[in-house]
Amino acid sequence: MLSNTTPNNAESAFQIIRSAILNGELSPGSKISENNTCQRYGIGRGPLREALRQLEGCKLVEIKPNAGAKVSYIKPAQIIEIYEIRESLEGLACKLAATNATTSDCLALRSIIAKQQLRMTQNNGDLTPLKKGDLDLHSSIVKVSGNAQLFQLLCHDLYQLLQLYRLQPNTSPSRPHIALTEHTQIVDAIEKKDSELADLLMRRHISNARHELLANLSP
Repeated sequence: MLSNTTPNNAESAFQIIRSAILNGELSPGSKISENNTCQRYGIGRGPLREALRQLEGCKLVEIKPNAGAKVSYIKPAQIIEIYEIRESLEGLACKLAATNATTSDCLALRSIIAKQQLRMTQNNGDLTPLKKGDLDLHSSIVKVSGNAQLFQLLCHDLYQLLQLYRLQPNTSPSRPHIALTEHTQIVDAIEKKDSELADLLMRRHISNARHELLANLSP
């Protein structure tokens, strides 16, 4: 997909290539050809190289001497570690969200759940939209927590790797119906300002997803 704008700096190039990776235009494990990428997205070589260095720092790209750059391929062991980290950090985010959430925040969270329900009936078994909606809800809860460091760690770092993993073939199925029920319970607790319950429910939600992932990875 060609860009309609011609970025003239590394930040613009970074945003364009990052979006292409997370949308699956540049698939996990694929080599990033400088010539093809510059032509495809209208990016100069200098900005592209700087963008790739930034993306390497985000772990979305791997750069090796004499081999060039390629989109990262997330190993199962890495994603299990990410789930372990998420369990603690997102529990804390829910605890803070239950303290800080406004009525408007809760309505916005419920709107995301309503969209998930609609997608579940409209996509004929395609779970990709549901997985994206799952991250929409989680990132929104982290934002409501009001903790900028949590937002950076989760939304700008870990969720990117999780999204990249979900683009890879042979990933474990999502738990759409169960996850939707769990999401609703979590938002209920946030709306009731029950911080301890919100923390517990989110930790349990992430733990359930991690155990399902482990079960699907078992031979």
